[in-house]
Amino acid sequence: MTDFSSRTDAPTRSGFVAIVGKPNVGKSTLLNSFLGVKVAPTSPRPQTTRKGVRGIYTTDDAQLVFVDTPGIHKPKDAMGKYMNQEVNTALADVDAVVWVVDLRHPPTDEDRMVARQVRELPKPLTLVGNKTDAAKYPDEAMKLYRALLEGRIQDFGEVMLSAQNSPAQVQELREQLLAELPENPFFFPRGASSDQSREQWAAEIIREEAMKKLRDELPYAVATRVNSWTERDDGLQRIEGEIVVEKNAHKGMVIGAGGKQLREIGQAARKQLEVFLNHKVYLGLQVIVINGWREDVEALRELGYE
Repeated sequence: MTDFSSRTDAPTRSGFVAIVGKPNVGKSTLLNSFLGVKVAPTSPRPQTTRKGVRGIYTTDDAQLVFVDTPGIHKPKDAMGKYMNQEVNTALADVDAVVWVVDLRHPPTDEDRMVARQVRELPKPLTLVGNKTDAAKYPDEAMKLYRALLEGRIQDFGEVMLSAQNSPAQVQELREQLLAELPENPFFFPRGASSDQSREQWAAEIIREEAMKKLRDELPYAVATRVNSWTERDDGLQRIEGEIVVEKNAHKGMVIGAGGKQLREIGQAARKQLEVFLNHKVYLGLQVIVINGWREDVEALRELGYE
């Protein structure tokens, strides 16, 4: 039987922290850095994260449950509306909020959308200026983002860092968040790093690699799912998955000439899976068409966006 409580009689502290921001500011990278293990997909393309992923960090007496959220943006389809609703749900149910901004650029309209949402929240807030290693004028940019929170009733914390290249600063921020947790039992068992099933996690790894390889708008018309996962006696993990596209024309683009594109996506995903699983992996992929799935609420539900 799994023990969901602390191993001692001492009181435990736990809580949920939402990581929010516009697309492509480094939210998923920050989550993975908080945990020291990859639970959320990352790519240079905006809107890689589509649904709230919970990453779990547990100490002897405290548990932080980070909720990585999709980037807040102006939705163009049912998929976009679903993603924004994921953010709204996360903000309603968490104990604290981390707002991530990109210090390489001044605030945009999407940043202002985020600011309007978090400014009125009666919850602890930390403004995280990310990508300091690539920003020319980080202090000036941070000042502009800070100004978007003027009028907030509650005080807020702030920090500037590189989620990818500042592990000490990420750890310091994590310790600050741990210190502010309310007294609660643990919500997840010790040893858990995410609330995803292994199939969901692997599907996101496949989609990440597809987004890296595909061009223009095609990555946003792609979904992935894992249909079967079996383990042989010799430890080989056999994973069968699908890449879902919206149009027949997209299918050939994902497969590529002579199957080259699909092989490259599969090889890159397999290498990631083998690193994290520490086992050899056979990854079988096929491409299927679900016409207009981003606008089809039932198709979204079948693909796990519900």
